Amino acid sequence: MKSFIKKHLSHDVHPVVQFIKYGIVGGMSTGLHAVAFFLIAWLLFPCLTDKDPAVKLLGLAVEPMSHGVRALNALFCTIIGFTISNVFCYILNRLFVFKPGKHHIILEFLLFFGVSAISQTVSTSIQTLLIGSFGIQTTYAFGANIICALLINYATRKFFIFKS
Repeated sequence: MKSFIKKHLSHDVHPVVQFIKYGIVGGMSTGLHAVAFFLIAWLLFPCLTDKDPAVKLLGLAVEPMSHGVRALNALFCTIIGFTISNVFCYILNRLFVFKPGKHHIILEFLLFFGVSAISQTVSTSIQTLLIGSFGIQTTYAFGANIICALLINYATRKFFIFKS
């Protein structure tokens, strides 16, 4: 069992295993991003409404605000959550998913963050549009943000940042 785990945690695995590992790391990073986002959205930069599914689920108390303020605060929550989860994601991807070494570690880190920042900018723009223009609940808009970012990130990380 120990050798099975060690073998599958190495970088030299079948592409299907690599994708599964990427999915696990991505799921953990997404979970961390969501926890950070909602804690910040509740405690530091309020952007939740009383009708938001997260508020109902957790029984949180929130103050009413305009869609514009909510959209701006959601942007701040996303930036902070993104930074926290992206550092975590980089470390785990480097250690367990992709082969490092295509670029110097500093360039690799900057490329990882740069690509993630581009995908996060696109997906956060969608989130902001959904909240600010259409009044979509923050939880649903954040979900659209996450899905968009995940789709962009796998391909760019696999083919441009790390060794294939």
